[in-house]
Amino acid sequence: MPFSSLSDIQSRLNNGETTAVEIAQLYLDRIAAFNSTLNAFVHLDADHVLAQAAASDAYRKEHGARALEGLPIAVKDIFCTQDGPTRCCSNILEGFEAPYDAHVITKLKEAGAVLVGKTNMDEFAMGSSNETSAFGPCRNPWDTDRIPGGSSGGSAASVAAALTPAALGTDTGGSIRQPAALTGITGLKPTYGRVSRRGIIAFASSLDQAGPMAGNVKDCAMITAAISGHDAGDATSVSDAPAIDWLAACETQDMKGLKIGKPKEYFVDGMDAAVRQSVEAALQKCEELGAEIIDISLPNTEHAIAAYYVIAPSEASANLSRYDSVRFGHRCDNPEDLLDMYTRSRDEGFGSEVKRRILTGAFTLSSGYYDAYYLKAQKVRTLIQQDFIQAFEQVDVIATPTSPIPAFKLGEKTDDPLTMYLSDIFTIAVNLAGLPGLSQPCGFASNLPVGLQWIGPAWREDTVLAAAAAYEGATDWSNQHPAEFNINGGES
Repeated sequence: MPFSSLSDIQSRLNNGETTAVEIAQLYLDRIAAFNSTLNAFVHLDADHVLAQAAASDAYRKEHGARALEGLPIAVKDIFCTQDGPTRCCSNILEGFEAPYDAHVITKLKEAGAVLVGKTNMDEFAMGSSNETSAFGPCRNPWDTDRIPGGSSGGSAASVAAALTPAALGTDTGGSIRQPAALTGITGLKPTYGRVSRRGIIAFASSLDQAGPMAGNVKDCAMITAAISGHDAGDATSVSDAPAIDWLAACETQDMKGLKIGKPKEYFVDGMDAAVRQSVEAALQKCEELGAEIIDISLPNTEHAIAAYYVIAPSEASANLSRYDSVRFGHRCDNPEDLLDMYTRSRDEGFGSEVKRRILTGAFTLSSGYYDAYYLKAQKVRTLIQQDFIQAFEQVDVIATPTSPIPAFKLGEKTDDPLTMYLSDIFTIAVNLAGLPGLSQPCGFASNLPVGLQWIGPAWREDTVLAAAAAYEGATDWSNQHPAEFNINGGES
């Protein structure tokens, strides 16, 4: 039961076999048993969770079921919620409680979902390992000495260990897809503008996008269908985004006629041999399902990391300037004057990785350097976008590894930021181009999960979901779970 999919739980609720309260209690028991090991949740109000579930049961009895009625979904600590703290796992937001719900939170509530606490993350979503959190690192359920990926590591770990059947994450440079790959679950980053960013604490505004993390493709589609749509309160929310049938896309059984692009830049020397072997085997399976594999090139991929680490810190520097300790958040003790209050409060409140990116962004935006760095990075971004546009003239979807390596050990890369940044080498270009991307499990390397990444044209999440659903249906990788947590109920 704990590793059941959302659709399985939904069927049991619809058939009257169980109640939302019973489902909520099951997962609360598992969180109580296992969260001390994983550190996946940083805030949980069990009474509030059960109250939501009871309200859902009452709503179902009186009005019938909504799209996500009674389904438990965890929420990354980057989404503003009225009922509890929102800290982005940073000391600078100590004590902050948002006065409103993020738009996606409102949409989940309107769909009847039961929101289960806040999950751990890299501070302000800046990291690839969940080690920059002010609450300490989250751990990978497949090996608790290893990282779960980041920045949405807590959401990934909570799903992988069945502390919840699904969770919300955000993806700025791979922060849904990379942790999904490293923990053996499925994660979807929608097209930029498909899902409202209002109420998501901003890291890099032109890159951030919310999306689901779950045990399978259909569950991701169910959640995205509920949270997507135009929001007049978000200037980056697209009002005329093409509508798609989210669930119909997941019924695909084969890949007959599908043209899959295999970019040579994503199969390079230096990636883990077992990761490459797993992804190559996945592509072979796709051929057996009727797909045509076409070698393509995305020549500007090699510049994606450099462009991203100019653009993202620049936007972060601007977005994080608002945290001045005047209206909310951490404030230093006994400041001598206003400047001392600003300086010491920000120094005490922000962690080292966030400071590094603020300083980098301030430098690249400064007078005399803007044209040399930020403007040039934006021009490279345009070239990367054009690479994808040209590729999709030849193919329907692109398949790549999600991460070049499996999950690494805690502390292994913390003293080498540049090596850490390379963890997202296969995911960053998707954000720069604003495209939909999905990661799903496709094998193991050294007993650790490997992710297969699907990249689609803008607004064609249905093509991505169809390819992923066909592969999932022909393999058993999505049904593999970490043995230590594969226990009924919550007994350890």
